[in-house]
Amino acid sequence: MTASHEAAGVFTGGRSSRIGDAIFKGAAGAAACSVLVILILLIGLLIRDSQESLVRYGFSFITTSTWDNVKEQFGALPYIYGTLVTSVVGLLIAVPIAVGAALYVAEYAPLWIRTPISFTIEMLAAIPSIIYGLWGFFILTPIMRSTVEPALKGALGPIPVIGGLFQGPAIGKDLFTGGVILAIMITPTIMAVSREIILAVPPAQREGMLAVGATRWETIRTAVLPYARSGIAGAAILGLARALGETMAVTMVIGNASRAVTGSLLTPGYTMASAIANQFTEADTPVYFSAIVEVALVLLLVSAVVNIVARLLIWQIQGGLSSRALGGVRV
Repeated sequence: MTASHEAAGVFTGGRSSRIGDAIFKGAAGAAACSVLVILILLIGLLIRDSQESLVRYGFSFITTSTWDNVKEQFGALPYIYGTLVTSVVGLLIAVPIAVGAALYVAEYAPLWIRTPISFTIEMLAAIPSIIYGLWGFFILTPIMRSTVEPALKGALGPIPVIGGLFQGPAIGKDLFTGGVILAIMITPTIMAVSREIILAVPPAQREGMLAVGATRWETIRTAVLPYARSGIAGAAILGLARALGETMAVTMVIGNASRAVTGSLLTPGYTMASAIANQFTEADTPVYFSAIVEVALVLLLVSAVVNIVARLLIWQIQGGLSSRALGGVRV
């Protein structure tokens, strides 16, 4: 083959590569934009179907507690309250357990036990929510009613402020049980992601601390956790995202009996998702249906706001870590 033929082949191959790169870039860009398009279409659909409720009730829809389909008076405040309370309770319970378990698997567990634990955690994360709901209905609820909630009332009830969270009869189907079932559901997700983040910490970080005489816990506290903190926060956000939108499991254990906004976690209630699941088929009038769709719109907006705030907190954490790193370099 002559030099001219080789040059022609290289030129043709390079042109084909550039065309392929351009096609791939366009396809990837279209896939990325499709996410935004789907989100915009979803918001538009919810706004269209909830327009009657939006016009009729306005801002009072999220500030009032009356939900009477006979009188056509709708206020979603109890549903918003139940969603936020159960999600926060679930997150407060799940994060310490998940991070502690991830640290054990990544830092302390012998090699022969790491694989079975990791496999089990990933399997738990994939279990359908209805299975958790059935387990919560038949197993968790009786335990909460007979043992856990009475014990919490006896131990924490006399304490000011905190005791107010556990006032009222222990019936087992309430906001607290809803938070507990969410904690059980999101713990595997948070643990799995946190474990991978902790394992991704450079070995030099650990070895440097151990070389200067630090203990294992001192190494984890000063070298591992600061490096992995933003990733662990991201794992918590993933868990929170699932908690906010969870439907069936919470619906089966939260009670779905009271729309009162109280300070007690032992009050039966609703979340926005459980309210939609319970009442969607009962919406037999246009304004009732519109109100249910507006609850879905509010749920979408609440999830977006919570995730944006969480993302800002992660950026702040990362900025703080970068500033300390730069300060260390200057020193």
